[in-house]
Amino acid sequence: MEGLIALFSEPAVWAALVTLVVMEVVLGIDNLIFISILSNKLPESQRQRARRIGIGLALVMRLVLLSTIAWLVGLTAPVFDLGLSGAPGPYGEPTFETEFSWRDLILIAGGLFLVWKATKEIHHNADPHPNDDMFDVGRGTLTFGAAIVQILLLDLVFSVDSILTAVGMTKHLPVMVIAVVVAVLVMLFAADPMANFINENPTVVMLALGFLLMIGAVLIADGFGVHVPKGYIYTAMAFSAGVEGLNIWTRRRRDAAAARKQAA
Repeated sequence: MEGLIALFSEPAVWAALVTLVVMEVVLGIDNLIFISILSNKLPESQRQRARRIGIGLALVMRLVLLSTIAWLVGLTAPVFDLGLSGAPGPYGEPTFETEFSWRDLILIAGGLFLVWKATKEIHHNADPHPNDDMFDVGRGTLTFGAAIVQILLLDLVFSVDSILTAVGMTKHLPVMVIAVVVAVLVMLFAADPMANFINENPTVVMLALGFLLMIGAVLIADGFGVHVPKGYIYTAMAFSAGVEGLNIWTRRRRDAAAARKQAA
């Protein structure tokens, strides 16, 4: 206990904690969007339970990974090398890595899954009567168990990315634990409002699917050693969300004006 008091008496530790909490909340947005979209495909009576279980699993997975930091850091060690060279960059360096670690493989697999899932959902949203093709998986076929399994798979990918980010920002385990718990609690409180907002605004669904597609591509690129700054991604997401918010506000004002005119 005295060690914790001494630790948190340092201003630098509080600065690291605040920074890490903000970072973990931002990283949790990707996880939350996926959980919201997937849970909205379930019967209404099961949606909230699926979100609670999905976010609870995200917390458990992050805490488990934090308890095995030495093993987790070992995931960044190369496990094999393709022996290929990427096209040289401006300073003669290869533009992508040919050595792959378990972390890289997890990110690539998760990115591919996200791209596939987002593409399938975009296909169904664009075509209400899907043809007999590779994406023709009925909208009503998703069961509660299948939803939890898919959420669990993406929880693993996002948890590995989240904890490795935390390890890179601070060496104090209590700071990491507090930041992760706070971020997951924010996800828990935001889950229902976000899911309901997405469900009530069909155009937001397509925007959110576009976000997932972009995030999947970024995860794949990261797995191949092409690191896209997260600030670019979230700035683009915030700008797109702002434009869509203006569109929703404009539509509501137009509908309200039409309703008043009709009532008169």
